[in-house]
Amino acid sequence: MVIRIHLDEHTLERTRLAISPLREVISGVELVHRTRQGRDAGWPYAEWAAHAASVLRTDPGTGPLRVYAQLYGVDHGRPTPDAFQPAPPSSRPSLADELAVLRATPPEIIAAQCAKHYPEGAPDFLLPYLTDGARAFGLLADAVEVFWERAVAPHWPAMRAVLEEEIVLRARVLAEQGPEAVLGSLSGPASWDAPVLSLPKRRESALTGGDRRLLLVPVVLAQGRPSVSTDDPVTLMVTYQARGAAVLSRRAAPHRERDRLALLIGAGRAAVLRALTTPATTSGLAAVLGRAPSTISEQLTGLQEAGLVSRSRADRQVFYRLEPLGASLLALMDQDSVPAEALEEPGRHA
Repeated sequence: MVIRIHLDEHTLERTRLAISPLREVISGVELVHRTRQGRDAGWPYAEWAAHAASVLRTDPGTGPLRVYAQLYGVDHGRPTPDAFQPAPPSSRPSLADELAVLRATPPEIIAAQCAKHYPEGAPDFLLPYLTDGARAFGLLADAVEVFWERAVAPHWPAMRAVLEEEIVLRARVLAEQGPEAVLGSLSGPASWDAPVLSLPKRRESALTGGDRRLLLVPVVLAQGRPSVSTDDPVTLMVTYQARGAAVLSRRAAPHRERDRLALLIGAGRAAVLRALTTPATTSGLAAVLGRAPSTISEQLTGLQEAGLVSRSRADRQVFYRLEPLGASLLALMDQDSVPAEALEEPGRHA
């Protein structure tokens, strides 16, 4: 089942990108809730999810975060108020910036959204937000800060690095090829068939962009689950899986039983080559693969000399990308297809 979002030209023309620390927290709480329901977090989320679950279980300061599990839990299939996940106020807000918006949620906004989504009456767990919203949203923001400090902040420098690369790449494509090229290459199960963007949902539904801007927010902790926020009259926010979630794990990706590529060019270079199915910088690859930038630089030099990768500049950063020879070698050795976007440098037309 999917939600189909009809995006007119006016909405597409105002497509923007942003990073959201708050959305990382919300997605992280959802991820932990799914593991409690018997879903396997899998690599690279398992280590992080186990630690985050311990934080939620043992730190009473995180108690108010239960509202996110109740709103977005795996068994909850109805639309929910988006006041609990407001759109980022800028393209690169701090967590404090986003929590200021959350704390200042107007009473009329939460009342209107609850009336819209719960015409039969809001569930009991939402009543504090209706009767004393300032206090309830304040406690929720405090809980977000506690969870952030204990579960997300230690990983944030690496997460921020991969998110910054994501924004730079997408912004370049947006400027040179337009929003449809960005929507057509989103990571995860999102599907773009102009003028409709389809996202997995627990029930069939449809909506139009209307007189709103489209805001795309990559999320490391999304675990492949895109989402859309529809209540805001100004912004239609779509979150999607950011590349580089491997920064969450201290362990490398599970070894292949018979890694022919590693036997041919070495395990280090094989890992770098596989990580370049999307363009990346030296520092981004170092964060994703958990290696020193100097080591990654040396491996990239060897791959470039062999004609398997090439480098190009996007803004002030240097990105490496697969050359057709590198993509062909991956396909041959791994007996798997390589995404078409791997063959394109940032902003380059096919």
